[in-house]
Amino acid sequence: MLSRSALERMTSATTTSVVLIAAIIVGATLGHLKPAAGIWLSDQLDYTLLTLVSLLILGVRISAILKHTHSVRFLTVAVIANFVAIPLIGYSIASLLLSQYPLFFVGLVIYFLSPCTDWFLSFTRLSKGDTTLGTALIPINMTLQLLLYPFYLQWFTQSTVQTGVVEISSVLLQWFLLPFLFALSAHQVLKRLLSPTSFEHVLSVADRATLWVTAALVLQLFAGNIGVLLEHKSILGLLLAAVFCFFVLVYLLGELVCRMFKLPYRERALLSMTMASRNAPLMLAVSMVALPNQPLIYAALVIGMLIEIPHLAALSQVLLRGRAAKTRVDPEPAMGHRSG
Repeated sequence: MLSRSALERMTSATTTSVVLIAAIIVGATLGHLKPAAGIWLSDQLDYTLLTLVSLLILGVRISAILKHTHSVRFLTVAVIANFVAIPLIGYSIASLLLSQYPLFFVGLVIYFLSPCTDWFLSFTRLSKGDTTLGTALIPINMTLQLLLYPFYLQWFTQSTVQTGVVEISSVLLQWFLLPFLFALSAHQVLKRLLSPTSFEHVLSVADRATLWVTAALVLQLFAGNIGVLLEHKSILGLLLAAVFCFFVLVYLLGELVCRMFKLPYRERALLSMTMASRNAPLMLAVSMVALPNQPLIYAALVIGMLIEIPHLAALSQVLLRGRAAKTRVDPEPAMGHRSG
């Protein structure tokens, strides 16, 4: 039977899915019935993007890395899995199923390449994984995916996206440098002015606000581009199949890696969640800047995000049941790791 906290996090996962689906429905309906209003909303995307980027950076616990220098092995395994093995899996799946639809292909590749920097910790906690160690992955994942984004596009989608590394890097620098500096400065100022409890509360509010700003972004996207998206509705099945195959293969890879390195359960749960979680909100913002006026690319990212949330909820239950079964067969010692 699930605990109260587990039920609350399951409810949170359901809320996330409902909010994003509602944003799609409202945006698509508005754009279809009131095209002028849809275009106006789409024209305001820049402001929403800047807000989303600022919130994502504000919530990053940069100091967490310094607290986990003793966990070099786990962090190395996670980085290699997220930035080497998983991109190869994602690219292979997208090539196999969507090579005939180049813009959807690019959107899925971008989605597959980028490990999560926010809600994976909620599902790690639900799975009784090591959330304290997980905080160290957030700045690592965010920094590496932003630095690698131009190169990934060049390597994996060069036949579809003609923008070069220098051009994309220049655009990202222009768009992300100011909000990054603003959010980072605000983070440090608030940390010094507020008590630790109040500061953590502010970061939690920023984390929760990210969902609603992402939903606003999705609403604007669908409101301004519903006509183009409806022309390609027949591709939805292939997108769903590709994302499903990706999650299955990533889960199997995670199980293999955990056994190879004999990771304890709490690290296993954390690794499984960081490998399964993708950073669709940030990549949606980045792609709208680096690849403007490409609604099909953005739609692939949104669809991946919608499938991901229920998948993570289901994965947490698979991990917990496996842990319970192993405990019955091989009881854990009384003195284990302290919960994060």
